[in-house]
Amino acid sequence: MPVAPSSYRRRIRRGQAIEGPQGFWSTLFERASRAEVVVRLGLCLGAALVMALLVRGWMEPFPWHVGAVAPRGVAARVPFKKPDAERTREARKRAEAQVRVVYTQDKAKLMRLRDGLKNRLAELAPAETLAAVPRAVWLEFAPEAADAFERLPPPAAPGVEQPTSPADDQPSRDVAVPIDEAVLAAEQEYQRFRGRVASKEKQTEVDRAIDRAFAEILGTGVLEKLQHDINEGSQTEIDVYPLGNPADISRVQVFDVQLVEAKLRLASRFTEEFGEGPVTSRLVSWLEQRLAGSLEKDLEGTAKAKKKASDETPQQFERYAAGDLLAPPGAPLSPEQFELLELEERAFNEEQTVPQRLSRLVATFGLLVAMLTLAGFYIHLRHHDILDDLGHVATLLGLSTVTVLACLFAAADGWRAETVPLVVFALTVAIAYEEDLALLLAAEVALVVVVVLGAGMSSFVTLVSTAAAVVFWTGRLRSRSRLIYVGLFAAAVAFFTQIGSQLLESRPFDKDYLILTDAARTAGWVALSGFLMTGLLPFIERVFGVLTDLSLLEVGDIAHPLLQELVRRAPGTYNHSINVASIGEAAAEAIGARGLLVRVGAYFHDVGKMLKPAYFVENQGQQPSLHETLAPAMSTLVIVAHVKEGAELARQYHLPQPIVDLITEHHGTTLVEYFFRRATERSQVDPNGTEVDEQMYRYPGPKPSTRESAVLMLADATESASRALADPTPARIQGLVHDLAMKRLLDGQFEDCGLTLEELARIEDSLTKSLTAVYHGRVKYPGQRSA
Repeated sequence: MPVAPSSYRRRIRRGQAIEGPQGFWSTLFERASRAEVVVRLGLCLGAALVMALLVRGWMEPFPWHVGAVAPRGVAARVPFKKPDAERTREARKRAEAQVRVVYTQDKAKLMRLRDGLKNRLAELAPAETLAAVPRAVWLEFAPEAADAFERLPPPAAPGVEQPTSPADDQPSRDVAVPIDEAVLAAEQEYQRFRGRVASKEKQTEVDRAIDRAFAEILGTGVLEKLQHDINEGSQTEIDVYPLGNPADISRVQVFDVQLVEAKLRLASRFTEEFGEGPVTSRLVSWLEQRLAGSLEKDLEGTAKAKKKASDETPQQFERYAAGDLLAPPGAPLSPEQFELLELEERAFNEEQTVPQRLSRLVATFGLLVAMLTLAGFYIHLRHHDILDDLGHVATLLGLSTVTVLACLFAAADGWRAETVPLVVFALTVAIAYEEDLALLLAAEVALVVVVVLGAGMSSFVTLVSTAAAVVFWTGRLRSRSRLIYVGLFAAAVAFFTQIGSQLLESRPFDKDYLILTDAARTAGWVALSGFLMTGLLPFIERVFGVLTDLSLLEVGDIAHPLLQELVRRAPGTYNHSINVASIGEAAAEAIGARGLLVRVGAYFHDVGKMLKPAYFVENQGQQPSLHETLAPAMSTLVIVAHVKEGAELARQYHLPQPIVDLITEHHGTTLVEYFFRRATERSQVDPNGTEVDEQMYRYPGPKPSTRESAVLMLADATESASRALADPTPARIQGLVHDLAMKRLLDGQFEDCGLTLEELARIEDSLTKSLTAVYHGRVKYPGQRSA
């Protein structure tokens, strides 16, 4: 029968309205498009990029260190050169030996000589005759005139007449006397010499001629003798500068400034100025007798010149070609070979092109992204609560980045202690988060470190096995020596693992036992990490807000001031807390929760009652209840207030946050049933009564957020309720515990703590056994009366 068109269209519309199931990729894309997921993905990509840049992911890794063994040897990949210190030292010595020694010239000496000559000539000018000339001055120029001066008659004394008689032995000067030829010749020579300076004009001309003759020698100086040997510098050239003016330095030939040559040059200049003749000879002779050296060696200037020459000498290199063998196969690297490998690595990285460096950087970034992706999927599946908190994500990324950088820094050849940061990282994550997460992240960090360092499989196996040892062995920290023993155990694991892995890489035992030395060094660093973590543990607890068993034991000390105050003010509440702690710890251990945390939390869970102890039945004794005079609503406020007041006291005494959480959550949002029923009864009896608001008779919460809080809630309720049992038989206790557990389950108190029904059954069983043991029957002795 044909289908009506309208019916057919309706079926099509109904089929189109049904959406099929989404595929994996569409679901993944939809989740990844959420704002909170985008933020976390961006944070991870940013961390990967920062880490890739910080570890210099564009450079080739350098896996060598002193003592490492290259099974197949190492050959140069590119040509490079090595500084040759010996050849450089020799070249600099040669340069220093060839440097020109620096001399200072004291021009004042030559100027005094020049001016002295002018002064002597000026003294001769006024004397018109030989008899009137100062004898000492003329004898400096004409030593041979000394005999003539002796023959000259002495001048007449003033006021004395000369004898006139021919018979006198000594004729007067006015009498004609024969002239001595020697004296006459001396007189003529003097007049010839004086004729050059007889007038002011001639003196000026002579002075100028002397200045011109001295000009060259004043510029270069005079070297009486060479003051340095052949090892100190050049023997043919020196540098000269005027005293006090080192900037005006000039190079001169040693031959030109030596005293003998200087005398010859000065004589030549005087001959050019005065012409040849006896006058010039007497001037030159006068100068030659008095000319002395004006150059002195400048020790400081010479040292500076030598240093400059040494500094300017280029460094000498030993060159290696591509393919040259740098390290033989199977032998430990010596310091010299290690230096060669470092130089070759540097040259290789310098020759890398930008595309090559960029490709390696992208590969490093891809590796880091892959590691973070793996960790992210694992955390999403196993520890989703960590991903929900952006602070936890940022903390783990920051810890991983810092650990990688610390490992690279500690892996320097002088230390080779990369195991220390990794062990500290693994222990920190295991304590602050979970052991399985610590193992995964430590393995990933070890892989990144090994890749960046260029180390082999042996290093990776050693790092991962060491991290696994400390994570597996840590467990519950109930003593301060625990971490030290963990470090020693992990050190033994690292020692034998490193030896075994290196033997598998075909590294034999050598005569120096370097393989044992390296393994012992690694073990020593790992053992040191245990001591380091012992000191860091309090800071880790404070920063990450975690509470180890060790800290719990310290907080749960009965001598704690807050507990002592509870004993003094509310002894009944204290006794109740001790009982709750006992049965709660056993129940928590039954489901694998932290029993110690429940026990310590139970000690403090009712500390708020000490402020109004008489309003709680366990502290009333035989006194009438104070609630008889209060309205149910007011009584409820007093009862409920102990939670808030207990949390404030806990913060005042600086109790850890997990203990504060147990105090605020141990009642959840449960109903204060006794007073709620009294209010309901009164409302029903009162004709004007209104319906009672149940929310006014509930605790403010919050509900238990952890399994430990749920256990404490049940332990507190069952311990209190069991005291009201007239005949606490095991069956009645079991029924009581089950009723209380079901009531809180149906009330939604366990919605936020992740407690399963199976775990709830185990808690019931544990509480039943503990309470049955508390209220067990006793044998009645003869004559004993019932209480």
